[in-house]
Amino acid sequence: MKEEIITSGRMIPNIDPVLHVWHWQIPVYLFLGGLAAGLLFFASYYTLTGKTKNFPTAVKIGPIIALFAIVLGLIALLLDLKHPLYFWQLYTTIRLESPMSWGAWALFLIMPMAVVWIASYLKEIFPKLDSRKKFASLLKFIIVETETDKEFNWDWKFNWLRKFEQFVIKERKPFAWIMIVFSVILGVYTGILLSAFNARPLWNTSILGPLFLTSGLSTAAATIMWMSKNHTEKIVFSRIDLLLIVVELFFITHLFMGYVAGSQVKIDAAHYFLGGEYTISFWVNVIILGLIIPAILESLELLKFKVPIAIPAALILWGGLMFRFIMVDAGQVTRYLY
Repeated sequence: MKEEIITSGRMIPNIDPVLHVWHWQIPVYLFLGGLAAGLLFFASYYTLTGKTKNFPTAVKIGPIIALFAIVLGLIALLLDLKHPLYFWQLYTTIRLESPMSWGAWALFLIMPMAVVWIASYLKEIFPKLDSRKKFASLLKFIIVETETDKEFNWDWKFNWLRKFEQFVIKERKPFAWIMIVFSVILGVYTGILLSAFNARPLWNTSILGPLFLTSGLSTAAATIMWMSKNHTEKIVFSRIDLLLIVVELFFITHLFMGYVAGSQVKIDAAHYFLGGEYTISFWVNVIILGLIIPAILESLELLKFKVPIAIPAALILWGGLMFRFIMVDAGQVTRYLY
């Protein structure tokens, strides 16, 4: 008689033995959401501190990048939804105990804020925009075009838009206070969205919220540092990013200390990064390429060594993106068995 041990009656791909329901769309969405939150945070912060002229890229250009990041992130999120046409149902209720509800409403409110912020700076960002350019032609329905010199005129066609623009410019600091609050909520939400899953030991830790916020601020600082043409602004954001890298490394260290000192499922979750299948990808892409090497390069730059700013900035963005890919993928592998 031949005996066989049946361990499972199912062998469904991506379900047995582990459940993978979140694919590339979610880490991309989390990365872009964190980047947008960081960019809007810095734009608001330097407006509140009265340093708009010293940091033009952070205040004026950063929100434009943030708006594109939010739009692309929402597209990625819609691609992940099983029934994308029903996304509006998220806005039929408010559930304070649901991180997804917080995130949905934060995105719903912060996106028009970014649009208004950008619109209030259009005259300063594009002072000599010619009406023959394609971008100008897209805005003719709300902006006046002069007939004589064919130059683009940034005066709003509708009087209520003109008054609203003047109001936003006049009350920019109170508006910045609102935007900075929602940017922090959005940045923290990208981590809390994962930590709220109690059934996933890797995600179920309170450190993910501040860790993802710090990572988002770091990627935003790197983006501003890369885009800026102002030497002083580059140096300041290089220092800010160096500090954020140190804070991020501290949070990651604290994260793994919590795993190792926790229950057996937490220890097993940590093992995936301390000798398991995610060890090489995490330590090479996130820690070494995404944090340590950029920190060394930025330190050398601050010591007056000539370092191409694009290298540390690109590495930080790569590390931030890979961090989310690895955390989302590895979190779905970890589970409670006892």
